[in-house]
Amino acid sequence: MDTNIQYQKFEHPDITAKGEDRALVALTHLHTVWFNTGSLCNITCQGCYMESSPKNDRLAYITAIEVRSYLNEIKAHDMDVNEIGFTGGEPFMNPDIIEILSDCLEAGFNVLVLSNAMKPLHHKQDALLSLKERFGDKLSLRVSIDHYIKEDHEKLRGADSWAPMIKGLSWLAQNKFNLAIAGRTLWGEDEATERAGYKDMFARENIPVDADDPMALVLFPEMDEQVDVPEITTACWDILGVQPDAMMCATSRMIIKRKGAESPVVVPCTLLPYDEKFEMGTELSKADKEVKLNHPHCAKFCVLGGGSCSKA
Repeated sequence: MDTNIQYQKFEHPDITAKGEDRALVALTHLHTVWFNTGSLCNITCQGCYMESSPKNDRLAYITAIEVRSYLNEIKAHDMDVNEIGFTGGEPFMNPDIIEILSDCLEAGFNVLVLSNAMKPLHHKQDALLSLKERFGDKLSLRVSIDHYIKEDHEKLRGADSWAPMIKGLSWLAQNKFNLAIAGRTLWGEDEATERAGYKDMFARENIPVDADDPMALVLFPEMDEQVDVPEITTACWDILGVQPDAMMCATSRMIIKRKGAESPVVVPCTLLPYDEKFEMGTELSKADKEVKLNHPHCAKFCVLGGGSCSKA
């Protein structure tokens, strides 16, 4: 390799723009498998790293048959998978979502669904109650609340987005679903202030979530590919006091289906659905390749921000 060539940041898979060895992450064990249910969403949110919207169909709806093939692969290869996660877009817009959730729960997995708890979820209430009756806390939902104040939440999610979210969240709480909340940290508040604000909101709305529990209220760092962030080198692990096996891609993979594609493909994590250079093929059992951290999200969200989408 000619390290005298000048590369742009995050361009070369093995070396940084400064010519240093780029950090990478090995798969230690496959704990969580994510499925992207499709990039369509009922709303358009400012700062959505997926750019989900009512018009973005770059990722197609994954089907129950396609998900089932991966569940069969997990079983056939005796993979140590404990959790199946679903993200979008809005997962409850996928027409197969209830059948998909049922298949995963019947196969014995813990299931986590990320949702905005708005009308697509409202339309699935009867089916969700049936799943809860059959599988109890094996089914978890994490609802996005971008800020604990309605006005700030709606700055990002649009006018009239608060009330339907609260309606769905309250319904989940009243029916004792296994529930968590996802917030964002773009507000310039320290963590203690932010958690106190959510705690007050949860109390007002009778939402039984412990705002002091970082797994119950997950505060995600921001992701913006246009923001200048440092590249992660092999020396950074010791400098930052962070271990590569703590990264999301050390224990998880995500399955996506691109619009017009014949079959789904595997990617390292939930943050990289569009960048084709991170594709790992169609088979989950062969997606144990090392992940080279040559994307701004790897630095901003995972290494420097400490973010992870899994419950564990």
